[in-house]
Parts: sequence; structure tokens; C-alpha cells
Amino acid sequence: MNVNEMSNGQEQMPRSYKQLRSSIAVKAYQKEWFMKIREKAKEGIPYGICNADECEEIFTAFGMPAIVTQWWIGIIAAKRMSTHYSSILAEKDWDMNHYDGSLGLAVALEDDPLIAPWGGLPKQAIIIGSTIGDPCLTLKEIWAREIGCPCFPLEIVAPINTPLPPRWWEKIRDHWDEIIDPKSLDFRVEQYKELIKFIELTTGLRFSLSRLNEVNSLINEMEDYFKAARDLIAKTVPCPVTLSDQLSSYTPIQWHRGTPEARDFAKMFYEEVKERVDTGQAAYPKEKIRLMWLSVGLWTNTAFYQYFEEKYGATFVASMYLSLGADCYARNVHNNDPLRAIAGRNIFLGIENNEFLVKEAKLHKCNGAVRFKDRGDSPSLQTLAFEKAGIPVCEIPGSNVDLRQWRDEEVKFTLSQFIEKRLLS
Repeated sequence: MNVNEMSNGQEQMPRSYKQLRSSIAVKAYQKEWFMKIREKAKEGIPYGICNADECEEIFTAFGMPAIVTQWWIGIIAAKRMSTHYSSILAEKDWDMNHYDGSLGLAVALEDDPLIAPWGGLPKQAIIIGSTIGDPCLTLKEIWAREIGCPCFPLEIVAPINTPLPPRWWEKIRDHWDEIIDPKSLDFRVEQYKELIKFIELTTGLRFSLSRLNEVNSLINEMEDYFKAARDLIAKTVPCPVTLSDQLSSYTPIQWHRGTPEARDFAKMFYEEVKERVDTGQAAYPKEKIRLMWLSVGLWTNTAFYQYFEEKYGATFVASMYLSLGADCYARNVHNNDPLRAIAGRNIFLGIENNEFLVKEAKLHKCNGAVRFKDRGDSPSLQTLAFEKAGIPVCEIPGSNVDLRQWRDEEVKFTLSQFIEKRLLS
């Protein structure tokens, strides 16, 4: 069997299709962008590798492209090669969190451009080794060693030591410095200053504060387009855009944030959503039930969504991703200090904050929500928060970070029972 035909779990499902022109355009741009990185790396021009929401803006201000590990493992999965690269890790008795990039490490360990997606990552890199957990830092250090590049450890600290104010998302753009612990902000800014010195010494490039201001302004403009698109999707019944298309457009754009191209793609996405709303185009015209997806993963699993659309008229209309772009990423700069504003973004986005997610489910008129079940028999705090708000939750078997545990028939049975007994009865 060819490596590209190997599959298990989620990868056994049909590939996704796109309804939006913007989704197709973003996909084409992403591959072209990646190939340019490969070509420039051959000339000795470096790029960055980091986790999502870590320090992409700093790389952008330097004029260095940043490859987000979560995107890279998404490409590996899309090429149906997760099983192959998981076996390489298994040979070394490593069982790491795939969402943090271990599959990317496996590609580097094999070091075979004929097999690797799009030829694999080039060598001229700087890797950020987040200390969000010991395995994550170790992973990045080994990865850096394998491709022969420096690794900068970025220490992660707790972002908040006081309760969040009610409806914090309405304050976070202008008053982020009142919500986030100032000591955490101070520490992250110092970490970023050290990172900037490290990049300057490693690459010979020079950092510009005014350029970082431009990056932040482009990010805010981009997020405004996402907010306008989210608002249209939330209020329109039936939903005008599939969840697959939302995520296929949103996630790659977000990881290019701070560039004119990302801003323009966000505008394109919004304008296409508006066009569909204005002309009455629906993601699934026979929509009867609206669902919110609460976990990571399943970004482009059209086959999964279609099954429940066709069987029950159940449409997935929302996830945390586009909602975060709409309400949580924008930061206004105070005292001409864009570095502190960037720190205020990446320290705290409100990911998986239950109050925020319940608000989004209500905004999107969701009848129910779906998430992976935590270990143990008790419902999660997130499930309890949704149920208290009158929104039933289905906890499906599987893992929030390792889609090898996906069992298609078991998931379909569990969610079908939920729809029939709790939403349609």
C-alpha cells in the first residue's frame, strides 16, 4: 500500500468539498506560499515554526513567514499520512499529543521529501519551544535538533489570577490590560524582547516597532471582517455557510494574521458570506436542527457533517474558532506599545471559556452542542454549563487531541441517539 493511502480513524472518511470560492482560494494560496518558503530556504532565508497564538506576529514583523505546527499536522492528516508518521513515533516509544506537533517531528525524523507532504519542511528554521508542558518543549528541542536549527524556549505563565468580569469579550479589545494579570503581561513582554534579540542575532534581521504596529492594525482590521461574517452566519436561518467552509477559510487566514493577504482573504470571506445571505443560499436548505461543535479537530470532515444533515436536518453552524476571531483576537495598542498588546492577545483568548461559548451557542440559535467526552464517567464542567443554560450536550467517544481514537460508527450511534431522544422527542 502506498503511504498516501494509509489511514485510520478520521482519515477513513471521504475528503471534504468546498462551497465557498474563498475556501478554494485560501487553499491554493497556502500551498503556493509554502512552496515559496521552500525555495527561499534554499537561498538561506529563515522562517519560524511555532504553536498557534504564540508569537506569529513577531515573525511577521521581521518579514519571516511562520509555519504553525497545528496547521502542519493538519496537512499531514489531510494527506492521510497520520498513521504512517504515528508508527515512526511508536518505533521510538513516543506517544505524544499530535495537536502540539509530534507528527511534524515524525516527518523530520524520517526526513524523506519524496514521502513527506509537499516535500516536507525546509531546514532554515527557528523553532519556538513552548514550555506549556515538558513534553511540548522536549518535542520542539528534538525537532530542532533533527533539522539542525536553533530552538528558543518560550515560557508560558498563567494568564489570569482573578475572576473574569461578566461579558469580558466586550471589553477585551480596549481593556485587555485590565483583564489580564499585569505580572503575566510583564513577563511575556520580556520573553518577547528576548525572542527579538535571539532572532536578530540568529538571522541578522532588524526588528521594527512601527512595523509591529502595522501588523497589529492589519490584525484588527481582519478580525472586524470575521466579526461581520460571524454575525451574519449566526442570525441567518438556514445557515448560509457550512462549518467546513468556515474553518477552511478561517484557520489558515488567522495563522497569516498581520499580513495584507490575510486581511484581504478575510474581506473576501465576509463578502461571500454576505452574498450568500443576500441571495438566500444555504449550507443545507432543509435545516431543522442547529448544532455547535465544541472540541478541536474535524475542521474539514464534510462526510461527518453531511451524515447528520441528510438523516436529521441537523446542521453544524458554529464552533469556537470563527467566534474567537470575531470577539477575542483584536487588541488596541496602548501607549504606543504594540509588543504589550501582542502579549495581551497571545496570553489570553478565552479559548474554551464556558460563558463565552454558551453565549455563542445562543447567538447562533443552537438547539444542542457536541463535544468529545472527557475521561471518567462524570459530565464535564463545560457540559454542565451548557445544560444549565438549557442547551443539551452530546459527549461523543474520542479524544480532543488525538483523532486516532475516532470510531466513526460509535460516534454516529451516540450522536444519533442524542438527536432522537433529546432534540426531536
